[in-house]
Amino acid sequence: MTRLLLTTLLLAAFLSGCAFAPGSHIDSNVESAPIDDLVEIEPITPGLVNALNPAQGLAQGSDELKRLGEQQRASIDNYDYRIGKGDVLSIIVYDHPELTIPAGGERSAAESGNTVHRDGTIFYPYIGRVLVEDKSVAEVRDLIANRLQTYIAEPQVEVRVAAFNSQKVQVTGEVRDPGPQPVTHVPLTLLDAVGQAGGLDEQANWHGVQLTRDGETRTISLYRMLNDGDLSANLLLKDGDVLHVPDVGNQQVYVMGEVGEPQALPMGRTRLTLTDALSQSGSFNEASANASGIFVIRRAPETSDKLATVYQLDARNAAAMVLGTQFTLQPTDIVYVTSTRMGRWNRVINQLLPTVTAVYQVTRAANDANELRDDL
Repeated sequence: MTRLLLTTLLLAAFLSGCAFAPGSHIDSNVESAPIDDLVEIEPITPGLVNALNPAQGLAQGSDELKRLGEQQRASIDNYDYRIGKGDVLSIIVYDHPELTIPAGGERSAAESGNTVHRDGTIFYPYIGRVLVEDKSVAEVRDLIANRLQTYIAEPQVEVRVAAFNSQKVQVTGEVRDPGPQPVTHVPLTLLDAVGQAGGLDEQANWHGVQLTRDGETRTISLYRMLNDGDLSANLLLKDGDVLHVPDVGNQQVYVMGEVGEPQALPMGRTRLTLTDALSQSGSFNEASANASGIFVIRRAPETSDKLATVYQLDARNAAAMVLGTQFTLQPTDIVYVTSTRMGRWNRVINQLLPTVTAVYQVTRAANDANELRDDL
């Protein structure tokens, strides 16, 4: 009886000590509103894969994309640089060297040319001040030639921009060589600007490039442009534009559950499928994972009254993983692999095992103490 009482007291002291064990605790209410009605569950089938395939969506909107592409091509074909303040013009009047300042070996054309002043004019011999701001090179050439006819018979004039100083585009963020890029007589498109900045670095967000123009910001997907052939957003840039490439941020896919290495996978320049995400995370654990419970949880659009759509892949037949290679993931998708009942039971046993072992050790110590007392 004494032995039993001692064992009980020791066990009670051990368990009561758990209440004073180090560690933080916050009282909480785990009850929450049900969300089952806010979630749609769809099995991953060949029909669903075809419906969600970006290339299929691109084909369905091909007429619209073609129209936008034609508009972009027209804006590039019709592009003509407009001279601005600070530009330097090189003007040559053939057969009249007195009107042409030679550049020579010591001075470049930019140093010896005519700088456009703050009032948008240049000064030229014989004809005085000439307003050139917001005019094309061809328009300035004709203007100077017409005004020189009073002094020179049939003047042959050549005008070009020796230095482009008036207009620029800012390229910032996750590019290899950020900084200002001049707007020149060669059309500068969004892809051109990214290329001249050295391209995107490893942490760049390919899905959320931001173009700010006249106080408004537009989000553009370089991924769609380069992987899906959607060049409708390859805009012609102009003075004052700011092209910002943010870091990857939340543009990731989160892999959780019964996989070898739960992690967040960045969405970069390449297409990431469900099978890619599983393989890069060490695949699913065949001993504890439920092969019929591979889910992709995707946030619903803001216009939807649903919270999310859950796509389920049944991979009990390994051939079903072929569908996983065709299921393209999107940023912020959550790939979750559930466990089997046996896997959950083993996890409970593993959690209980330290407590059971500790109780056994306390009981055994009490028995040994009682036996030693009896021997004495």
